[in-house]
Amino acid sequence: MALELQTLSARHPAARRGAAPALRGLGLRVAAGEQLAVIGPSGAGKTTLLQAAAAALPPSAGALRIDGLDPWALPRRGLQRLRGRLVLAPQVPPLPPRQRVVTAVLAGRLPALGLWASLASLVWPHDIPAAWQALERFDLGDKLFERVDRLSGGERQRVGLARVLLAPAGLWLVDEPLSALDPSRAVQALHTLCGAAREQGATLVASLHQVDLALAHFPRIVGLRDGALVFDLPAAEVTPERLQRLYARHEHELQATPPVDDVPPDGPRPVVMHCR
Repeated sequence: MALELQTLSARHPAARRGAAPALRGLGLRVAAGEQLAVIGPSGAGKTTLLQAAAAALPPSAGALRIDGLDPWALPRRGLQRLRGRLVLAPQVPPLPPRQRVVTAVLAGRLPALGLWASLASLVWPHDIPAAWQALERFDLGDKLFERVDRLSGGERQRVGLARVLLAPAGLWLVDEPLSALDPSRAVQALHTLCGAAREQGATLVASLHQVDLALAHFPRIVGLRDGALVFDLPAAEVTPERLQRLYARHEHELQATPPVDDVPPDGPRPVVMHCR
């Protein structure tokens, strides 16, 4: 699916009425099947960008086009159908604590199921092998029938990514998918996500806090600061000087401390993978 933001402005969903837009006149075009990473310091507008692109947040100015369609000009049912063709994966996956992992993963397919099939899947999972295969790509196959509340934060984050793999979507919008993962798991998860999007021909837009991984895995990098576009460049052209300007007064975010929640018992294992 293709995506286009035309001088789009939008407010963060938690912003008070009258607050300044989190995005200011942003213009961006993403071709079908393309993969790009969005980087920038905290408060840059990365999450707002993904929510606006998912037609979850109406623009306060400008326009959004998804495959040439203006979602906000569609009737309600048309908007729902369009949303069913994309997936927005938040940083903290909305997984019910008492739900089994298999059910949480297969929920990614609900937009393609009818009402009765959706209800039946809550009682008995309809495609257990598919759920296992998606989980296994993130080294979570052994957690298939585990309860969500018994997982670590990093495991829950990877379950959320496994759910993305099963979504009947042509546009994947993924917000900070590595925030709870140790360095080795982060590389593996990003490699899997990029590879699966390429296999399925899906467009992938991911916001990332880990700048080094964004540069290593994505061919195109978008830099945001204070809700405005700073650069939109091939990864090879994102120089240290550009990064220093983008993260000015936020330099500590360029050398962020890796999370420890998902570190395996014997410590992180270095893995080198590239999906470009």
